[in-house]
Amino acid sequence: MTNDESPPTAAEIDPEEQRRRAYADEFGALLSSAGSPTMDGRVLGYLMIMQQPFISSSDLGAVLNASAGSVSTSTRRLLEIGYIKRHVVPGDRSHYFRADRDIWGSWLAGERRYLDRERELIDYGLSIIDLDDDKNADARERLTNGRDYFVWVASYHRKMLVDWEAFKAARDAGEHTES
Repeated sequence: MTNDESPPTAAEIDPEEQRRRAYADEFGALLSSAGSPTMDGRVLGYLMIMQQPFISSSDLGAVLNASAGSVSTSTRRLLEIGYIKRHVVPGDRSHYFRADRDIWGSWLAGERRYLDRERELIDYGLSIIDLDDDKNADARERLTNGRDYFVWVASYHRKMLVDWEAFKAARDAGEHTES
């Protein structure tokens, strides 16, 4: 769609595309219920279900009936998390995006990075209190439990990523079907 064209009416949008847009809205609502911005979910939902391999930020805004600013903010966040990728079209200055092929594997890896940062912050907390002072016993216990929890969870993340790759390989080889 160019800047001088008006957006298509609902009657001009084919039913399959209408379902894609509705899916993006549902995905946005789902992510919003988990604490993420609705627009991030709408962008991610549409990028996951669209037919074309990539889409410009302006076309994404038109499809989702969203402002350039909200699309820019959401795509920046989704890029940082690793859910989406930037796509370069030689000679074109527009920003293009596509969904990562394995969003959920990226999510696990991103969550692990967050957990590592959380553990590092808790380690810092432990370093600034006097661990031998009985007045800090409760804080020491809370911080130690927090640090050790994140170490424990990180070990599961490594195992989950390995298991996820094995699951995908088995699925792609026809060895696994939906349960």
